[in-house]
Amino acid sequence: MATSADDVVYKLVIDLTAPEKREVALLKLSKKREDVGDLAPILWRSFGTIAVLLQEIIAIYPLLHPPALTAHASNQVCNALALLQCVASHPQTRGLFLQAHIPLFLYPFLNTVSKTRPFEYLRLTSLGVIGALVKVDDSDVISFLLSTEIIPLCLRIMETGSELSKTVATFIVQKILLDENGLNYICATAERFYAVSTVLRNMVNALIEQQSARLLKHIVRCYLRLSDNPRAREALRTHLPEALRNNTFGTILDEDQSTKRWLASLLYALGGEQIPSGSPSNGPASG
Repeated sequence: MATSADDVVYKLVIDLTAPEKREVALLKLSKKREDVGDLAPILWRSFGTIAVLLQEIIAIYPLLHPPALTAHASNQVCNALALLQCVASHPQTRGLFLQAHIPLFLYPFLNTVSKTRPFEYLRLTSLGVIGALVKVDDSDVISFLLSTEIIPLCLRIMETGSELSKTVATFIVQKILLDENGLNYICATAERFYAVSTVLRNMVNALIEQQSARLLKHIVRCYLRLSDNPRAREALRTHLPEALRNNTFGTILDEDQSTKRWLASLLYALGGEQIPSGSPSNGPASG
């Protein structure tokens, strides 16, 4: 039997199809997405709802070039994206979400370069949808993403985005690398490998001036996974940033033992270079 709380959710979902009620419904549903466990199936199976969410996304396209996105418009479309993230996260709807190629609708947002707050919020929320897809290990998700332009989009954000956007984009690349097909894809050609390794190197160099433990963790994990590929491992012996070989990030590493172990394992895999002071010198770690 439906409860009064269920009735509120159903009413808000119905309100999405009414243009005059949509903005408020989007806001309220986005706030409820953590509390309603079956919201994703409700959104997917209710008449017209996904079409409405895509309509909200497409309506923003004309504001991307030239950049004309307002804070209000950004907030509204990000509420729609939050609901799509809910759909992308749910085991009952993730596969359907991919089969409908819905992530492709978000790529124009990831392709923007404006650094204003509305655009940064839009990119970060869009990355959150892709991040929700890769969070659960699923080879179908990685295969889908590899068939799209997600890697170059993430690489650009990793170089030019805010710290939070960089972190989410690097996490996405990390999860792609952790999949066997993803690692093989990136290491299949020198061009792909050096595209990724060059961005990672630039990020490490940038972290020397403005350190971030969260970002460093994902960067080191990407390097460690790349070292699992024989050709990539050989290339990294000469292309690993010096800052990862010395004690540049010693303070961060002393406070983050998992990153410290990953870095020690990376250096061991590359031939036993000197490990930053205090780091264990055991063999490669998994995970």
